[in-house]
Amino acid sequence: MSLPKPSPDARAVVTGASSGIGEALATELAARGHSLIVVARRGELLEALAAKLTAEYGVTVEVRQSDLSNREQRQELVTELSEREISILCNNAGIATFGPLSGLDPAYERDQVELNAVAVHDLTLAVMPGMIGRGAGGILITGSAAGNMAIPNNATYAATKAFVNTFSESLRGELAGTGVNVTLLAPGPVRTETPDPAEASIVDKMVPDFLWIDSAYTAKVSLEGLEKNKMRVVPGLLSKGMSAAGQYSPRSISAPIIGSFYKKLGN
Repeated sequence: MSLPKPSPDARAVVTGASSGIGEALATELAARGHSLIVVARRGELLEALAAKLTAEYGVTVEVRQSDLSNREQRQELVTELSEREISILCNNAGIATFGPLSGLDPAYERDQVELNAVAVHDLTLAVMPGMIGRGAGGILITGSAAGNMAIPNNATYAATKAFVNTFSESLRGELAGTGVNVTLLAPGPVRTETPDPAEASIVDKMVPDFLWIDSAYTAKVSLEGLEKNKMRVVPGLLSKGMSAAGQYSPRSISAPIIGSFYKKLGN
């Protein structure tokens, strides 16, 4: 089952499109000729991306500035997408926190659940009936290798990614034979470029350069996997190792080891 071909009326949707994997997915889709709806909180970055992609690839790019952790703002997008011809949905937007949950902002943790899990569910339900009716579509969900294991000091993020990992792979089974492809992207650390050492975050400093995966490469292999209707795409050595550890190592052993690393990120 291949993906729908680009058409003037259809749109590919990318959430979290203002940077990172989302920006790379939007660019890769535009290069393939798909017109887009790009979604993120930072409207000025989306406008710049839209202008760039339109100039380079001649596609239509619609900008939707929206905080998808906000239910009211999200509902506006859900309603629109349910009424549009959406050929591909890339559920990519997400946030993470590090450190003991007891010391984190409860409101932000709740927003993280809304964005990482509930928004994915809402947007998928919005586009799925139309895709099934047309007998064609693609849903790419950005989960994480972190969703395969218990991670102290990253509890909310790991839990939300466990939800989307399982949701994606379960939905793929339900939609078999409908013409709608569903693929889970489960990456480890991804970045667009190597930062200046003076501006590097603690994550950049703690994860060796050879373990980082390029966002453009991640987008490319993700869409190739979606086109082939692969269940899961796991780019990079670290993500493959985390996936294996989560599947085969007892959590009583892996959780304290991984949690100690994430505690340093929280600091």
